[in-house]
Amino acid sequence: MAGRINDDDVKAVRDAVPIDAVVSEYLQLRNAGGGNLKGLCPFHDEKSPSFQVSPSKGLYHCFGCQAGGDTLDFIMKIDHLSFSEAVERLAGQAGITLRYEEGGYTAGTSGRGERIRLVEAHKAAAEFYVGQLEGPEAEIARKFLAERGFDQAAAAHFGVGYSPAGWDHLTRFLRGRGFTDKELIVSGLAQDSRSGKPIDRFRGRLMWPIRDITGEVVGFGARKLREDDNGPKYLNTPETPIYKKSQVLYGIDLAKKEIARTSRAVVVEGYTDVMACHLSGVTTAIATCGTAFGGDHIKILRRLLMDNATAEVIFTFDGDAAGQKAALRAFEDDQKFAAETSIAITPGGMDPCDLRLAEGEAAVSALVESRTPLFEFAMRHIVSRHNLENPAGRAAALDEAAPIVAKIKNIAIQHESAVQLAGMLGILDEQFVVKRVALQAMWARERGNRPQPGAGSGRSGRPARPGYETVPAAEPAQPRPHHRARAAEAGAPAPGAGRAGLRRVRRGRVHRPALRGGPPGHPGGGRRGAGRRGLSGPGP
Repeated sequence: MAGRINDDDVKAVRDAVPIDAVVSEYLQLRNAGGGNLKGLCPFHDEKSPSFQVSPSKGLYHCFGCQAGGDTLDFIMKIDHLSFSEAVERLAGQAGITLRYEEGGYTAGTSGRGERIRLVEAHKAAAEFYVGQLEGPEAEIARKFLAERGFDQAAAAHFGVGYSPAGWDHLTRFLRGRGFTDKELIVSGLAQDSRSGKPIDRFRGRLMWPIRDITGEVVGFGARKLREDDNGPKYLNTPETPIYKKSQVLYGIDLAKKEIARTSRAVVVEGYTDVMACHLSGVTTAIATCGTAFGGDHIKILRRLLMDNATAEVIFTFDGDAAGQKAALRAFEDDQKFAAETSIAITPGGMDPCDLRLAEGEAAVSALVESRTPLFEFAMRHIVSRHNLENPAGRAAALDEAAPIVAKIKNIAIQHESAVQLAGMLGILDEQFVVKRVALQAMWARERGNRPQPGAGSGRSGRPARPGYETVPAAEPAQPRPHHRARAAEAGAPAPGAGRAGLRRVRRGRVHRPALRGGPPGHPGGGRRGAGRRGLSGPGP
């Protein structure tokens, strides 16, 4: 066993690596006054920065979730490392040789943490693949890159390499570096063969190293090059202790500083698209790795963008049906950003890589600048599905598009978009559409402010009172008079979808509370009867 790390070495590591330098690898920090820095907490979701770092004290603290500690505590928590693993990682960054109480200087590999070992294996593999790209077997890989406009310098900048076509070239190389077969299997770099012996997972492919936000290689993306390769076109590292595809973004290590500086991120679809964008001056481009853009990816970008209302996330998609579907899926996550979201549709179905090759680097920059707000794209897509030649088609389009416009965060833009929607639908009365959108926005806000009941709980989210049980309401709810008036004024259907009510079971009798109406999901919606306004019975 490696034994306990010398206390003096631990202190030296803490002193050698400033906490603000470590934290800023994961999120954007800004001046908070008093010599402190602030940012969005990486340990819980928040919209206003409550996470503070004190460089002079070497400490961090979140006033939202109460997480706090020193540099080592931060690394342990954010990367799920043990204490010794955190010390070893920072010691490696600072160039400090660690002493172990029972093993002299930096004892052998038996005491190293699993994550450290897996990262080291990937680093060695990346170096191996880069070296192989220069060999005669990799001529097909170099030709692939050249055909897409990438020279040797571009390949070196992104660390692109080549995996030999043999069964165990990498496996034998890493064994020679001291890695065990078990470590190679766990890392995803090797896999068990039919004979039970480990063989290389990636063979005869062009290799892109996938780095986390700190720049450490945690996985690979591999592109098929030969027709006799029966595998998928792209093959990625499987889920491992250090690689979760939903939590990594290709190119984030290169783009993070520019994303934080410009408050803009450009999301593309592939590795070559990221390369093309960066080489064309769009250095904020990143891509997902074999999965759709999702919630964990949003968290990464939010920490860099600081939820700045002037920030922008631009999605680039092909103009085909699959690209439009991906764009609409991205719109569903729009509300998770404080930043504005836009879309840039590539012309003629070309991706940024093809566009750079066909029209030059200036065309890639122009594509990003020609972006359209994502809500406008979604609105046009919805309207295009309806027949606007008759009243029924226009009404159906309005029913579907109004909630989209109501989701726009900026009130002024929301109003202008409602006017634009009226023009798209051919509705001459613009105020009719504006008021309809305003109602949708109001109902959405009221639903958002209402406490959500949990399973088996009452309306307020608290456990139901003894003697009560939750059952569906007996009748559809009727709207309150003032809500009905607003709906009529805007031409909207009267709200009032029923809610779950409470019934009290006592002495064999069922008591149902009076119901009072409201918009769908409105607090109190679904109840009717006498109220403060003096109603003596069911609403009209």
